Amino acid sequence: MHSPVVLGVESSCDETGIGIVSEGELIGEALASSAPEHARFGGVVPEIAARAHLEAVVPTIERSLDAAGLSLGDITHVAATSGPGLATAVHVGLASAKALAWALDVPLYGVHHLAGHAAADTLDHGPLPERSMVLIVSGGHTSILKVGDLAVDRIEHLGDTLDDAAGEAFDKVARLLGLGYPGGPVIGRVAVDGDPTAFDFPRALRGGGEHAFAFSFSGLKTAVARQVERLQFLGAGPDDLPVADLAASFQEAVVDVLLMKALKACKLHKISTLVIVGGVAANARLREAAQVRCDRAGIELRVPRPSLCTDNGAMIAAIGDLLVRAGGRANTLALSPDPSAVLHQSQLPALV
Repeated sequence: MHSPVVLGVESSCDETGIGIVSEGELIGEALASSAPEHARFGGVVPEIAARAHLEAVVPTIERSLDAAGLSLGDITHVAATSGPGLATAVHVGLASAKALAWALDVPLYGVHHLAGHAAADTLDHGPLPERSMVLIVSGGHTSILKVGDLAVDRIEHLGDTLDDAAGEAFDKVARLLGLGYPGGPVIGRVAVDGDPTAFDFPRALRGGGEHAFAFSFSGLKTAVARQVERLQFLGAGPDDLPVADLAASFQEAVVDVLLMKALKACKLHKISTLVIVGGVAANARLREAAQVRCDRAGIELRVPRPSLCTDNGAMIAAIGDLLVRAGGRANTLALSPDPSAVLHQSQLPALV
């Protein structure tokens, strides 16, 4: 019997991602981004993203097949993000996946975008352990999850963001500092030349109780804005602001809160593996600090390569591959997108 070859389609935001995975191995991928088209608006415009997906999906499929040295006839299963994400963007990717599944007469799997982020790590480091703690940090989500078998087990949310996600805060602070969009990469670059202790920005929700593992970054964003206003009141012009110090201090506050809560969750639940995924996991300071703190705590740290942290089709193919190998039932072509789907299981809707 031939091994399954799963093609994954990701279109939840402004990246059109196609990946091809077989037996846990990434064999081909391609990515098209519409980020430059959104830059002048300071954030993603859903209608522009959807049109860009329509234009990019077929060429991106072709490039992924070329990278894998395969033809469409070699694809045995199709997986697609069916939520969460921008409604119009998710619609385009899922419709494309349905068309492929129907034309090739192969099974279709609708998967949760965040489960895909968790599965991305398996492409670099192999299967997850029996129990792991997953910190998802992206533009739209910041969550701490207790995870077992990604394909079959229910995923437990220990905490989520109460307002801005970490990546969203990076975007807003970058715009505030005149650094452009997207904010994560540019703040990371500028912060290298800054002093992370220059400004004592707040670390929210540091206590226990019901918000022990929840996140809030809106107050931090406001604190940066108030500091900029204070400096301007004292006479600092646009060229006099200590942008590098502000960026470094802001970044350090985000990193500190993320790791403090993630490691506290590992300790409380006696879990010895921490997996950090999502677009912000590509941040060099977060990766560096996580390694130091995990080594100190005796925790195994797993973080995929930066290209697998940001949205991509490989992660969707990876979770589809896990579902196929676990014997999961396929979805029908009547599957509808769920732009606000909550992560409880990897497949949407949950089929058990």
